[in-house]
Amino acid sequence: LKKAHRPMNSNDFIQRYVKESTISLSKLDSSTQLISEVTKIADECVTRIRQGKKLLFAGNGGSAADCQHMAGEYVSRFLFERDGLPAIALTTDSSLLTAIGNDYGFKNLFSRQVKALGASGDLLFCYSTSGNSENILTAIKAAKKMNICVVGMTGFNHGKMDEMCDYLIQIPSAHTPHIQEGHLIVGHTICGAVERQIFNK
Repeated sequence: LKKAHRPMNSNDFIQRYVKESTISLSKLDSSTQLISEVTKIADECVTRIRQGKKLLFAGNGGSAADCQHMAGEYVSRFLFERDGLPAIALTTDSSLLTAIGNDYGFKNLFSRQVKALGASGDLLFCYSTSGNSENILTAIKAAKKMNICVVGMTGFNHGKMDEMCDYLIQIPSAHTPHIQEGHLIVGHTICGAVERQIFNK
């Protein structure tokens, strides 16, 4: 007789999850390519903000929450007291989102906003852990036509967006929760570097 499968107890699950998460995140600082890309993105943000341009953020689900989180860090404050920096999360207006979804389809949820709120010279952060979210791919296409710089935030899933972005952050994991954890660290790092440069801290 086969032994009955015993579910992992909570303690074992927590230990395994924390270990896997730690291993994934520990790869961030050992990747010279990723650190170089983060540095370039931060410099690009600084250049564009100094030119009077703004940052836009788009993503679905947990990534939508990341977009709101990061826009809040720029507009409010992050590591020190300062003036706000121009950033908009395209994930927050329920009336706008449901209007676009109803009238133009979920595929156009972000592209419609990019066309209406974006301008040449802006920078758009696109979050997709799979790299294949249709409304993100559509937003990228719209942004490129408008001369908006695109930063892709994804993982090691080799999605379609990998070849579409001006800059690409690939968190070294194919597991959605660990990718999102990496996105938070990278997003905070970029924000911290941007505000230090702009305010000479």
